Amino acid sequence: MKAVSCAAPGELALIDIPAPQNQPGWVRVRIRHIGICGTDYHIFEGTHPFLEYPRIMGHELSGTVVDANGAAGFAAGDPVVINPYLNCGHCPACLEGKTNCCETLKVIGVHSDGGMAEEIVMPAGNLYPATGISLRDAAMVEFLAIGAHAVRRSELKSGARTLVVGSGPIGLGVAFFAKIAGGDVTVVDAAPDKLAATRALGFAAFGVDELEGDAFKAVKRSGFDAVFDATGSIRAMNASLFHCRSGASYTLVGVIKGDLVWPDPEVHRRELTIRASRNATRQDFDHVMGSIRKGLVPTDKLATHSTSFDRVPVDMPHWTHHREGLIKAIINL
Repeated sequence: MKAVSCAAPGELALIDIPAPQNQPGWVRVRIRHIGICGTDYHIFEGTHPFLEYPRIMGHELSGTVVDANGAAGFAAGDPVVINPYLNCGHCPACLEGKTNCCETLKVIGVHSDGGMAEEIVMPAGNLYPATGISLRDAAMVEFLAIGAHAVRRSELKSGARTLVVGSGPIGLGVAFFAKIAGGDVTVVDAAPDKLAATRALGFAAFGVDELEGDAFKAVKRSGFDAVFDATGSIRAMNASLFHCRSGASYTLVGVIKGDLVWPDPEVHRRELTIRASRNATRQDFDHVMGSIRKGLVPTDKLATHSTSFDRVPVDMPHWTHHREGLIKAIINL
């Protein structure tokens, strides 16, 4: 079968590989759509830490069941969303239902070969029926679920004045699900094209050069009730704490290798609740699919670019260096 392999940083090729071997409790799925994630661009650029090449990328996936392999609740032809997080099921986090932060978590397409291929096999428990949504939209559920999970982790209250720092796909997911939760959402980003796209999606948005202006200060007042950082920038992650009011929550969605440094008196003065948010769980995937069905997430506006499978080695390198106007690129098989 065909797959796209990143043999080394900067090297993509369409290759032939053997079909994956199935095993008890796993299901064979034909891949129909693949979302290209920021992680995939990092793998291609060679900036992802601890990654071994060659690697078949792809973890934002939808497909149809080819062989249910006896798994209850599945039949050939069923449309599915694929949860790419392989958890152990028996560590303390898993036993508490926090499978998203399993002690030995592996993400397909990162820690092992992923779904940028014609077929994949996955544990039946990692497949969720994509009933009532298109298979293209099903390929966007995973990245949106990361935002939904962050909002759920934050215990956001209806009416909360909410700041999302960073308006890439993950930040937009946070913004939408904060809005769905009843938050009054403001977004900050540094890139003019991202700011324009964020405003076109209906959010109040400010550039980093506007943070000392009267308009932003009027919104911020003494600080926001809830702040989410989705930048993956240490500088921004350190600075976003100062957008929090006393008694606020600060949720770290973006992650980057390095140390965060905050002045302890400021954390204590505000009595902040600081949380990390990692990946998502079945509950978040279901919430995203339900919200798409209700028309609460404008997926047509998020899926800005598309390509065919055989053009990935051409189009993905181009998008790596030319992302203006790009929110989410979808590969169609």
